[in-house]
Amino acid sequence: MSVTRRQLLAGLAGLGVIGFSAGGVRYWLGRPEDVATHDYELIAAPLDVELVPGFKTPAWAYGGQAPGLELRCRQGERLRVRFINRLSEATTIHWHGIRLPLEMDGVPYLSQLPVLPGEYFDYDFICPDAGSFWYHPHTASGEQLGRGLVGPLIVEERAPSGFRHERTLSLKHWHVDKQGAFTAFSVPREAARGGTPGLLSSVNGTHNPTLELPAGQVVRLRLLNLDNTLTYRLMLPGVEARIYALDGNPVEPRPLGKEYWLGPGMRIELGVRVPEAGREIPLRNGPLRLATLKSVASSETPGSWPPALQANPIAEPDLSRAEKMRFNFEWAGAVSVGVEQGGAHSFWQINGQAWDIDDKSCVERPIATLNKDGHYIFELRNLSQYQHPIHLHGMSFKVLSSNRKTITPYFTDTYLLGKNETAQVALVADNPGIWMFHCHVIDHMETGLMAAIEVV
Repeated sequence: MSVTRRQLLAGLAGLGVIGFSAGGVRYWLGRPEDVATHDYELIAAPLDVELVPGFKTPAWAYGGQAPGLELRCRQGERLRVRFINRLSEATTIHWHGIRLPLEMDGVPYLSQLPVLPGEYFDYDFICPDAGSFWYHPHTASGEQLGRGLVGPLIVEERAPSGFRHERTLSLKHWHVDKQGAFTAFSVPREAARGGTPGLLSSVNGTHNPTLELPAGQVVRLRLLNLDNTLTYRLMLPGVEARIYALDGNPVEPRPLGKEYWLGPGMRIELGVRVPEAGREIPLRNGPLRLATLKSVASSETPGSWPPALQANPIAEPDLSRAEKMRFNFEWAGAVSVGVEQGGAHSFWQINGQAWDIDDKSCVERPIATLNKDGHYIFELRNLSQYQHPIHLHGMSFKVLSSNRKTITPYFTDTYLLGKNETAQVALVADNPGIWMFHCHVIDHMETGLMAAIEVV
């Protein structure tokens, strides 16, 4: 019986084979045919997964699993990924949170043409920052992310972090019914409110799993919100946990406290002191259990708390000479012309402008133009009753203050703007190009809450 390359890759994925190394060449799932052009091959293809016991869900997967294969590289290294599209429709990959050249950003008709079925595209860029990032399409995002095209990208520190153990937890709710069939990824009534919620929670593609951690050790938990819509109210009761990084950027370690609100697209890295063997700790979204962390016996000596992680090399904005700009995120309360003929709804807008996902010329009308290497303070004003995780491509910004909570300034690429909140963030516009600026509640983004910011 002949075996196709695709069948071979799928089989390897099923065996849990995710990474190899030979002769200094890095690759995933199988060795690239031409190691001179790329180090990793990443295939997007249909895959039936069992989210609901006894039923198959027709997901779309990266690297033979959904959520997708965890990619890793080291800070300062070049990441070279040959992306192969085996889906029935066009797609791209956006590398969420990575400060990279515009042509690698994965936005169709802006940074690249869509990758058509059967085609490939070579992504090639240096990862300047260590931390927890992720990747996903920027085409037909509601459906493509909803079907499973999301995956973690971990950029390791140049020097040892001090953590002996770590786990990556990809959080995602699925829009499926009790038989595992997909439900609507976006419902207009919900898109005009908080967003269309998924119905089935999962951690690393499994509903309410039990995850084993070594007793007595301080484990680094990387939690990534890969959801279309849901903001998680993360809780780890009964265990000592400290925050080490937010959205890929280190912070001074501090207690997790009772809860942390993690919006779509956001990430948090925790140090968790694992209690004695046999203890079970619930990982919760408010009152709902997402997973059980089970302490198992370990022969290692108990671990100590690692020091703070080294800061990423992000330019510090000079607030004394920063130009101020205001961005209002608000409900438009209207339906775009032509929606009856299949056009896009328009429920949301930024500074009075609603993005039309069917209009490729929107990128030609930036909402703001920044001078390269200029210093800026953005005032983000949420004029609605719903949360908006605001994400900027290509650059990181520093959160300075909020009228709703106390802020210890930190760098990020996504900020959860609460109901009626006004926040101040600052940045150095050091990456030329036209960059997307949008809410990461996907059906907010697809119904108007997106804009372009140009750096010249």
